Amino acid sequence: MKILQSRSFERKVKKFSKQEKKRLDNQIRKIIDDPSIGSEKKGDLRGVYVHKFKLQTVQHLLSYRFVGENLELIMIGPHENYYRDLKSYLKRR
Repeated sequence: MKILQSRSFERKVKKFSKQEKKRLDNQIRKIIDDPSIGSEKKGDLRGVYVHKFKLQTVQHLLSYRFVGENLELIMIGPHENYYRDLKSYLKRR
């Protein structure tokens, strides 16, 4: 399975500390082991899964989807305005 990253995802992860990146890598491994760990969204976001986890004290959401045999990491961030930004990002693509 090949892992693809969107531009939005890359930009956000670049700002993380080493410790936060390590925790993120662990969460991505969990997704690879069990792809149904996230909840599938409905409506405009059909086909997109969102996995919730904590980095330090803030809950982050990680959205991903499967494109053929590949795992595409779409977006990561705190809950505030997350779904609104995710919808607008997917519409632009």
